[in-house]
Amino acid sequence: MFRALALAATLALALGPAAEAQEVTIAPGDAARLAAYDTHFGAAMAEAMAGGAPADIAALTTALAGDPIPPAGLEGDWTCRVMKLGGILPLTVYSPFRCRITRTADGGLFLEKLTGSQLTSGRIVETEDGLVYLGVGYIAGAEPITYEQYHSGAIPPSAGQVTSDVGYVEMVSPNRARVLFPAPMLESRFDILELTR
Repeated sequence: MFRALALAATLALALGPAAEAQEVTIAPGDAARLAAYDTHFGAAMAEAMAGGAPADIAALTTALAGDPIPPAGLEGDWTCRVMKLGGILPLTVYSPFRCRITRTADGGLFLEKLTGSQLTSGRIVETEDGLVYLGVGYIAGAEPITYEQYHSGAIPPSAGQVTSDVGYVEMVSPNRARVLFPAPMLESRFDILELTR
């Protein structure tokens, strides 16, 4: 499960075959979080396994089961569940929410968490190490902004409290995927967004 990663600062956007390649720049702080993935994952798992409730540990084990496969068919509606490891509490597993992954006009992929009090939206980009999610977390009812807006400082007051969300996207079967967030900006040491359909 651990990764040995050296992530470049510039990532190529995951595009369809007919789309022209674009580039997106990852913020240095987010690149550092991804580069330290193994450290954050190991420490968070130790906390979760030592202090999590048995039912939550079982859910975590299920979410992490399965090796990544070449991603195909990520688009569509998903049931998604957030798991927070380490930090304030050893392990918290939330009730299911709704998520959606769509193909954008330029051929890229766009992920949205549609329900719950804490939402996220952003692009899925392709790197030599796999798929990476670059998004922004925000509170339900606020105006979503883009990853580029967040890191340029162009955050309107209507956006409310926002965070930079970065993680690895793994598909493990046609009906199961996950997004793995090392060192999220709020509450926990490591987050997992489990996607099922």
